[in-house]
Amino acid sequence: MPLPRVQFLTGAALAVVVLAGTACSADATPAAAVTPPPVKAGFDYQIGGAYTPASDVKVVSRDHTAQPAAGLYNICYVNAFQAQPGAEGEWGDLLLRDANGKVVIDEDWDEALLDLRTADKRTRVAAKVDAWVDDCAAKGYQAIEPDNYDSFTRSRGLLSDADAQAYIRLLSAHAHAKGLAIAQKNTSELSDQRQANGLDFAIAEECGQQKNCGEFTPAFGDHVIVIEYTDGGLKTACSRWGSLSIVRRDHDVVPKGEAGYVRKTC
Repeated sequence: MPLPRVQFLTGAALAVVVLAGTACSADATPAAAVTPPPVKAGFDYQIGGAYTPASDVKVVSRDHTAQPAAGLYNICYVNAFQAQPGAEGEWGDLLLRDANGKVVIDEDWDEALLDLRTADKRTRVAAKVDAWVDDCAAKGYQAIEPDNYDSFTRSRGLLSDADAQAYIRLLSAHAHAKGLAIAQKNTSELSDQRQANGLDFAIAEECGQQKNCGEFTPAFGDHVIVIEYTDGGLKTACSRWGSLSIVRRDHDVVPKGEAGYVRKTC
């Protein structure tokens, strides 16, 4: 779906031009048009498989292939900056390659990085991800979680934070046009650019473990969801940033009932 080139803000007499690969202010969509998750709400991270949420859960994040949880605030997970393992063939020339033509891989998750170095490629990558966003909106999700915003840090210097930000502005403009809030995933070093990049809340993994949850709050206030993968990280997050939504999950985020499942809260 092509991005609108001009959007007029009712009552503000302001036209915002949205061009592929250029900056897009968060003001391009009125704040009332999207609703971020409620603060300090019970959260469950279900991107590894959907299951019935516990009674304390008010907000859940699920993969875009899953249905949202009835009666809750639902966040739709999309791997927006990297290819899922086994799906590399779907991306063609949009995979990031080094000078020798070798695909650049995120070794931790065995995922190929996507090539965001030109406006043309950013627009083409965004078109594919936007189709998932459209599906999320049609299913009734309220927000989008575009994962691996920080993939430029694993690109062997081939991608820059400017590339990542130019691309995420395309995603945020499209999400807002669909009435969806959009998260900043990790990447605390870019939090001060949240408004310019059109990001509504943050999802921070292991900021308790890394003791840096406070790097998100100046920009996002209490609109931060914290996911920890160790008991120590959970304890630190709860004791120091108890006003945030905090959960501890197992590293593979498996569904409840499977071996290794863990979910704890403050």
